Amino acid sequence: MDKVYTDVRILNPLAPTNRDIPLDAALKRHEDEKKRCYNERVLQVEQSSFCPLVFSVTGALGNEAEKFYRRLAQLLSDRTRQTYPDTIRYIRQRLSFTLLRTTVISLRGHRGNKFTRSKQYTSEINDFNLLYLINQSA
Repeated sequence: MDKVYTDVRILNPLAPTNRDIPLDAALKRHEDEKKRCYNERVLQVEQSSFCPLVFSVTGALGNEAEKFYRRLAQLLSDRTRQTYPDTIRYIRQRLSFTLLRTTVISLRGHRGNKFTRSKQYTSEINDFNLLYLINQSA
């Protein structure tokens, strides 16, 4: 299976730069900006695929992100023998809580000791490593 590089952007549809255009057009514009910055390098140097993951703070996903998560859910459901709806629900749930946690930390800062903070991030890294290993073995 080919490697896929991703880059995440979260946009605010109420920001002055996005306020006057529809949400789907704003998501598309940000996806195009990410592709313009990274797609050529990833294709030529890394010889891989690039997928910009664009989200809005209101919970909307860009077209590329939606395709990415559908494909990921399909691969995981085949691999783990879970149903597709259960798998996509799990992915969306994890994504929602991760985005929420990131937003809260960016607004108020992290509260807790260094050990708790490193343990929390380690579990997130392990989740992504699991997804990477599943994709590599498929």
